[in-house]
Amino acid sequence: MSRKPPERDIDEAELEISEPKDWAAGVTGVVVSAQRGFEQMGATRTVRTLRLLNQREGFDCPGCAWPERPGHRKAIEFCENGVKAVAEEATLRRVGPEFFAEHPVAELAERTDYWLGQQGRLTHPMVLRPGATHYQPIAWSEAFGLIADELRGLASPHEAVFYTSGRTSNEAAFLYQLLVRAFGTNNLPDCSNMCHESSGAALSETIGVGKGSVSLDDLLAADLILVVGQNPGTNHPRMLSALEEAKRNGARIVAVNPLPEAGLMRFKNPQRPSGVVGGGTPLADEFCQIRLGGDQAFFQALGHLLLAAEDAAPGTVMDREFVERHTHGYQEWAEHVRSVDWAEVDAATGLAREQVARVGRMLAESKRTIVCWAMGLTQHRHAVPTIREVVNLLLFRGMIGKPGAGVCPVRGHSNVQGDRTMGIWEKMPESFLAALEAEFDIAVPREHGFDTVEALRAMRDGRARVFFAVGGNFVSATPDTEVVEEALRSCSLTVHVSTKLNRSHVVHGRTALILPTLGRTDRDEQATGEQFVTVEDSMSIVHASRGRLRPASPHLLSEVAIISRLARALFGDDHPVPWEDFERDYDLIRESIARVVPGCEGYNRKVRQPDGFVLPHPPRDERRFPTATGKANFTANALYAPKVPPGRLLLQSLRSHDQYNTTIYGLDDRYRGVSGGRRVVFVHPDDLAELGVADGALVDLVSEWPADGAGGTDGAAGGAISERRAERFRAVAYPTARGCAATYFPEANPLVPLDSTAEVSNTPTSKSVVVRLEPATAP
Repeated sequence: MSRKPPERDIDEAELEISEPKDWAAGVTGVVVSAQRGFEQMGATRTVRTLRLLNQREGFDCPGCAWPERPGHRKAIEFCENGVKAVAEEATLRRVGPEFFAEHPVAELAERTDYWLGQQGRLTHPMVLRPGATHYQPIAWSEAFGLIADELRGLASPHEAVFYTSGRTSNEAAFLYQLLVRAFGTNNLPDCSNMCHESSGAALSETIGVGKGSVSLDDLLAADLILVVGQNPGTNHPRMLSALEEAKRNGARIVAVNPLPEAGLMRFKNPQRPSGVVGGGTPLADEFCQIRLGGDQAFFQALGHLLLAAEDAAPGTVMDREFVERHTHGYQEWAEHVRSVDWAEVDAATGLAREQVARVGRMLAESKRTIVCWAMGLTQHRHAVPTIREVVNLLLFRGMIGKPGAGVCPVRGHSNVQGDRTMGIWEKMPESFLAALEAEFDIAVPREHGFDTVEALRAMRDGRARVFFAVGGNFVSATPDTEVVEEALRSCSLTVHVSTKLNRSHVVHGRTALILPTLGRTDRDEQATGEQFVTVEDSMSIVHASRGRLRPASPHLLSEVAIISRLARALFGDDHPVPWEDFERDYDLIRESIARVVPGCEGYNRKVRQPDGFVLPHPPRDERRFPTATGKANFTANALYAPKVPPGRLLLQSLRSHDQYNTTIYGLDDRYRGVSGGRRVVFVHPDDLAELGVADGALVDLVSEWPADGAGGTDGAAGGAISERRAERFRAVAYPTARGCAATYFPEANPLVPLDSTAEVSNTPTSKSVVVRLEPATAP
């Protein structure tokens, strides 16, 4: 299977490579922020908008989900990538009917994600009818009627798929899942399925809550912080300020990652004199350059070392009172990790035993330990067992439910965690579904729905015919691009609620709709006056967000209004749910949320507090663990590490510094020394030499997977394999871990088979792709 890149509106011949940076932010970050703001918004609009970003009276950043510290907000509570996200949304550029009249869909389909995103904000609802070559304007009422007719014509509600992106507000997410369940299905895939589902699965099983257990105050109080499989300098830049403050408070920081990331080496905080004229703050005390997929072996080895230290000096390492009172399964775990095979650890991690021992001593000496992670852990076949091993270490040391300690999965997408809280999940518990029925006097289904991978399989196999997305860029966010595009094109109807043009609009069903919506920055006026929405950050704080800018077009509707009006078209005006009232007054939605969603009692009152409120978290708040055993669970996990045949590399996909998820802001990955292009593959210089590939050569990436569809990497060494090809990447000599490589997504997505997913969570394995490099095919 081969995937050719879209027409090159990016001239990759202009791509330039320089030495990677060993520091992040600084004055350069301020300059780039100003430039991007001025380019998209103009100087006056930039200043007016940024002063409201992440402020109590303003709007929540549409980028990452990093929290603000309650009671300690600064005048400047944003980062470079936050400015880029706001500039993209608050841009003065527009995409209206005249744009679509000028550009046929076939032409747009040949453009890159970057070009499409740079065109501007969508202004009118548009329809692409069967056989048409261009999108055309459509009235809102006609659009809702078209969707309702298509949904009612399905043989079963399960033939429809309802996707959600993480930027959706809590109010819109609650109404969306209510509409879907009232329609009769739980087909509610979302972006969590592709990112942090492994975190939720592992944490739900081990501590009973699928969210992080720490606050920002905890992070500042920790004396040891492990940052694993995460690049905060690009993906969560404001985290660097927190790490800097923790460092000043005496914390030691361990970075565990295949790539040396500038943000974890040295941070030049532009809000401090030392970050402007000085050398900044060195952050990582220890950089463990681990091989891709070696994290489980690393954490098992650390468990082995902690047990040995406890055996040597009983009562000095293990928190025996916590383990005996609050945990289950300790003996089985201890027996398992005592027998760790250090040769396997060496091979899996690529780390020196002396370095692993140093980290083990840090863990043994620490009084307050936090482990942070992101998709570097969650997108492997063995992601869930790996995160279980993280929990094992913390349980052994009693580091759950105490100040300055705990688990910290750092969510990437603003409000992706809130979506799940509000019911965007294909398998919500019975208690939630029963509460919905009691609140609205409707019947909702119990059969589990499709997650993202199952939804794609259903569309591919003809079991789903309608695809409806609120936000996101589904085509570019999902794996196995060719299969995804074929699946969507097989649908009778595809609908996208969007702020900007993206690739998913040009990979369409027989009929396609684009429904333009308000963004996070836009003022939301409804019949009862100006509205606000709420969001949940990565540390379970729920707070208000108030858009302040004039909407990009008078033809835009809020997500709440779109969902409410669709529901009325689908169910009629006599439906038990007061859809029209919900559209008129968002307080009414929040009153229902208060009665349905656990932990949201008094919602309207609490979100009006200056910094909102923190959702309850029993393990954190009271050391109560709502698991199947009633305790926190140690787990014994069989050790797994990817096996890579000779002449191959293990590839991970990642973001450049000039993108956020699938949104490409620009063509510079400043910290890695890349400018002017994106089709690069980072490979250790010694690996390039062994493979006979010159630094700077153009290569095709060919992924290899077991032809039986079993997933993983072990089968690639022998037997039948299936292949996928992504063409014409510049090989870049780079100091990554030996045997490993990295390239950007969505360019890497065609290499990841749909059926290669993590055990338990079903998350695509985008961080462990076996590839070979071949000379590039002719252009």
